[in-house]
Amino acid sequence: MPSAHPSPSSPSSSASPSASSSSASPEAPSLPVLDLSQADDPALRDSFRKDLHAAARDSGFLHLVGHGVTAAETARILTLTREFFALPEADRLAVSNLNSPHFRGYTRIGHELTGGASDWRDQLDVGAERAARDVGPDDPAYLWLEGPNQWPAALPELRDAVLEWQSRLAAVAHRLLRELLASIGAPADFFDDAFADRPHLHTKLIRYPGSAPTGTDQGVGAHKDYGFLTLLLQDSVGGLQVVRDGAFLDVPPMPGAFVVNLGELLEIATEGYLTATDHRVVSPAGSVERFSVPFFYNPRLDAVIETVPGDYLEAAPGIAHDASNPLHAEYGRNELKGWVRAHPAVARRWHPELTGA
Repeated sequence: MPSAHPSPSSPSSSASPSASSSSASPEAPSLPVLDLSQADDPALRDSFRKDLHAAARDSGFLHLVGHGVTAAETARILTLTREFFALPEADRLAVSNLNSPHFRGYTRIGHELTGGASDWRDQLDVGAERAARDVGPDDPAYLWLEGPNQWPAALPELRDAVLEWQSRLAAVAHRLLRELLASIGAPADFFDDAFADRPHLHTKLIRYPGSAPTGTDQGVGAHKDYGFLTLLLQDSVGGLQVVRDGAFLDVPPMPGAFVVNLGELLEIATEGYLTATDHRVVSPAGSVERFSVPFFYNPRLDAVIETVPGDYLEAAPGIAHDASNPLHAEYGRNELKGWVRAHPAVARRWHPELTGA
């Protein structure tokens, strides 16, 4: 799945605005910084929601602190991410996503596409750990997206650590989603049913291995995530950029913070009131490696996304539809479309009927 940054990957649309990169000082964060713990304080809750509303409305990106995930937890997941990519190539290829009809597993450098171009990174895609569905000819093809993950035998501790991380971030994302809905005057529990049973959780472990031999700097190409919420853990190496005022703005890592961005389905569900924003990752220079762990919080595959009620709709501009990137109210159709576009080799091997092959 095209990523967010991750993933995610992933994204359902790509864009390449003609824009220059502008640097941001570490002393002056390029994104608003919100403290989720303030939502628990009656004296601070209203101001927190006001700031959350503004960030979601204006750019769809923010730094999130006060989330309760400890420094030890984030250090552990980044350490294991580095250990996975330090494994011999044979161990990584043993869990290649080409083995999986569910698009799970390891993707070699350059073998994921964003906007039709190769991303210079490799990654391990992990979803909710479930048995494969029995998909019949009359069932929706997106049911293939549920199934078992692939885990490297040479790093057995990775399985429990990633699944626990996924569970921890799902709780943070659900809490944030409820606060976001409340911030625009909508029912906080509006999406609870869509996430209550079999939510489609997705985590990527990603390595950007430095400059590509071709000279291209596309770590991951410009895109919008097509789901609900993405929470990104970055290491200390920069490279994430977000479109702001027609230009790409650097988003330097902030210790202790997740970068949060909204996906296109939240934009659709609010008739364009909330914002999904193009973003990309520029490859680090030379042989410097960058590691990141994006988590994508999305509902069950058959959830139909309806318009969120509220007075805010009076100010909603509506959705500008892209004929080259149709978005569907049924979440799973968007998810499957993203995987097929990003991983055509996997789709051709397991689902040729979806590719025209």
